[in-house]
Amino acid sequence: MTPHRPTRHDYIIVGAGISGPFIAHELCRAGADCLMIEAGRHYSRRTYPRNDLDGTAQLYWSGGLELGTDARLVFLRPKVVGGGSVVNQALVDRFDAEAFDSWRRDSGVDFFNEDAMAPWYDAAEAEIAIQTIPGEYRNRNADVFEQGFQRLGYQLAPLRRAQKDCHYEQGNCCIECLNGCRIGSKQSTPETVLKKALERGLELRAETEAVKIDASTKDVWVTCRTADGGTATYRGRNLVLASGAIGNARLLLNSGFGKGLPAVGRNFFCHPQYMNFGVYDQPVRSHLGAFQAFKSDDAGFRKNGFKLENVYAGPAAIALLLSGFGRQHQRAMERLSHFACIEVCTRDTHPGRIKVNRRGKVIIVKEQNREDLERYRRGLAVIDEIFQTTGAKEMIHGKMGIGLHLMGGCGMGTDPARSVVNPGFRLHGHKHIYCADSSMFPNAPGINPSLTIMALSKKAAAQLIKDGNQ
Repeated sequence: MTPHRPTRHDYIIVGAGISGPFIAHELCRAGADCLMIEAGRHYSRRTYPRNDLDGTAQLYWSGGLELGTDARLVFLRPKVVGGGSVVNQALVDRFDAEAFDSWRRDSGVDFFNEDAMAPWYDAAEAEIAIQTIPGEYRNRNADVFEQGFQRLGYQLAPLRRAQKDCHYEQGNCCIECLNGCRIGSKQSTPETVLKKALERGLELRAETEAVKIDASTKDVWVTCRTADGGTATYRGRNLVLASGAIGNARLLLNSGFGKGLPAVGRNFFCHPQYMNFGVYDQPVRSHLGAFQAFKSDDAGFRKNGFKLENVYAGPAAIALLLSGFGRQHQRAMERLSHFACIEVCTRDTHPGRIKVNRRGKVIIVKEQNREDLERYRRGLAVIDEIFQTTGAKEMIHGKMGIGLHLMGGCGMGTDPARSVVNPGFRLHGHKHIYCADSSMFPNAPGINPSLTIMALSKKAAAQLIKDGNQ
C-alpha cells in the first residue's frame, strides 16, 4: 500500500493577521495554491465577543495576560483570524524619515526610505478605506485632548483610521470594535484582502497552531496542533512566516533554526503604553461615540521619544489599571463616566529577547532601561498639564504598562550574524522560507506599524512571485 502524502501547496502561510492575508491575496491572484494556518478562531460579524472581558479572554494569547520576566509589562498578542487588524483601533500612518533612517542604519537595507516605500504604501492604501473622524462626532474625551493641546501650544493631528461607514449618527461606539467590528466598518483583513484571497481559492485552517517546521528536504513540512488536540502535517514548496514577533521566533527556535541563525528571538521591541485618567466634575463618557480621534504631532515629542493619543477601554481593562482594593477601587470605578483618558506611548530603545524553555513555551525577556522610563515620564508630565489646564480635579496614572505593537525577533538585515531575514525577505541560508511581518522590524519606529506591515507585505509578495517565476 502506498503511504498517503499530504497535498503539496505552492505556499504555506503561518499566521492570518495583517501580513499573511496581504501576501496571500497577491499570491492567489497570481494563481498560486496557498494554505494559511492560524492558531486563532475565525469569527464573523455575528460571533465577535460583545464585551471587553470576553474579548480579552477569547481574542488574545493567554487571555491577554502574557508577562515579561520582570512582570512590569503585559503583552497583548492577538490570537484570532485577522490578528491585530481585528482588535486594534485601525490606525494607519506612514513612517517618517526618522524611522526609516534608524532602520537603514541598523539593518544596512537600502529600501528603508520614504521614496522607495512610497509605491508600496500606495498599493496597501488602495486595499482599504481610510478616514478621519468628523468633528461633529468626536466625543468629549477627544475635546479634552484637543483643548489641552491648543491651550498649551502643542501640535496635534487627526488620526487616520482604516474604516468606512461607521454610522456614528446612529450612536455606534468605537469601543465595541476593540472586540471585532460587528458592522464590518473597520478595514480588518477578514473584511478586505483575506476575503478576496478566500474567493480566489485560499485554503484557511483556523484553530490550527504550527508547532514545528522541517526544511531539511526539498519541500517545507509544517507540523501543527489542531483544535481537537491532534496533529496535522502540511507540505509546501515555500513557507511564509506571518505569525508575529513572538510566534515566528518561537516556531523557529522550537524547530532548531536558532543554531544556524543566532539572531532568532533577539532584538525584540514593542511600544510600551500607559493609560492615564483625568477626573472631571461633569461626565465625560469617554466610552461613547468616536473616542479616539487625535494624536500628538509635535516635533518635540518625537525628539523626546514619546507620543500621546486620546484613547479608552472597557471597564474590565480599566479596572486592572487602577490601583487600590476594596472600597477604594470601587469608588474609582463608580466614577468611570467622569474619566477622560490620554495614553503615552514610548519608542523603546532597549531590545528584549524571545526565548523558549525545554517544553517549548515562550519566555519574554523585555525590560525598560533608564532612557525608556524617562521617555514615559516626559510624556506623563505633558498629560498632567493637559488635564490640569482643562479642569480635571484629579489625575490617576495607570500602573501597568501594556506592550503593544510587538516587533523584531526575526530582524531584516544584510549580516546573517546580526539578522534573520535578508533584504529579499528570505531567511538567511533558506531559499524557500520567507518573512514580511512585524517580526522583521530592525527596531521600534515609534509610529503605529500596521500600514507599514501592509506595505512591506505587498513588496514581499511581489518578491515571492518574482522568485517563483525564475
